Amino acid sequence: MPDATGLELLARELRESEAMGEDAILDTLHFRGRATLEVRPDRIRAVLARLRECGYASMMSVHGVDYYPREPRLGVHYELLDTSRVDRVTVKLRVPTEAPEVDSVTPEGPDGSGWPTANHQEREVYDMFGVVFSGHPDLRRILMPEDYEGHPQRRDFPVGGEPVIFTHNEGDSRGAAR
Repeated sequence: MPDATGLELLARELRESEAMGEDAILDTLHFRGRATLEVRPDRIRAVLARLRECGYASMMSVHGVDYYPREPRLGVHYELLDTSRVDRVTVKLRVPTEAPEVDSVTPEGPDGSGWPTANHQEREVYDMFGVVFSGHPDLRRILMPEDYEGHPQRRDFPVGGEPVIFTHNEGDSRGAAR
């Protein structure tokens, strides 16, 4: 992991990049050995492309987060790895629940800035949290049925969900609530 000084130097390099501008990086955090950059949602593709040039060429995961009750409430975290230095950096962004939209990082851009490993992980974040990834090649539910309403990983989703009908209780109108 970059240390606190290394993280600030990386953030400064990103801010000085022509493709992003000064306001692309909103904040930095170095906590318990973890380096985190918070970025504006509309600059995510440019930031990740620049980090790839800096050696962070492996996207290890994409996660959804619900910061309820704070706004903007929904977050997306990208975990990047520099395999030559065994360095990790987390890039995170936040979007409001009213219009939770961010550019997909899956498709290949003209600059070769796509991350194919984000394909299914963006679909999972869409399915569980409702974040819409514009430009995704196949954005549809991956874990829940297509006609399912709601996003089960949001903190305001009702606990308990729906009763599950098993063979031993299929005639019981109460479902699994015995």
